[in-house]
Amino acid sequence: MEVATGLVGSACLLRLYMQYQRIPFRNPVGNLVFALTDWLILPLRRVLPAVGRWDVASLLAPFLLKLLQFLLLWLLAGREAGWLAVPVLALFGVVSMTISGLTGMLLIYSVLSWMQTRSPLSDVLERLCAPLLLPVRRIVPPIGGLDLSALVLLVLLQVVAIVIGYALPAVLAQL
Repeated sequence: MEVATGLVGSACLLRLYMQYQRIPFRNPVGNLVFALTDWLILPLRRVLPAVGRWDVASLLAPFLLKLLQFLLLWLLAGREAGWLAVPVLALFGVVSMTISGLTGMLLIYSVLSWMQTRSPLSDVLERLCAPLLLPVRRIVPPIGGLDLSALVLLVLLQVVAIVIGYALPAVLAQL
């Protein structure tokens, strides 16, 4: 269940980010994203219109998937009290999914940039990663011609993931 919600939820978040960055979907990545998410996003769009450049349906879909996942796990565990924890777990799950997705995207981008390959995938990844790396590149200039911005951002994402991992039990203890 974790794999299915992670795959579809991550594709929904990627769809949201690609739409926000106005990256065309006429490429292998866009085709995959549409194939994985249309069944969930299109019905949600009938109820939830976009707000500016933000596709609310693509943002809500991963939360609903995680909510369903944790609700089923909660019921299977036989818990009757503490229902307020389920939406909190779902929210933390979406944040964790986002960090994992960004980490994976940056790792693939880094490997492809070292290989100097030009492919539709590397072009899409360049457009997805460039806005994230730009602020880091302003602070961390290339050293000896080597761009370390992706490495710095990966470390920062791991720090955020660790903080979230420690914050979740503290938040759940308050409920």
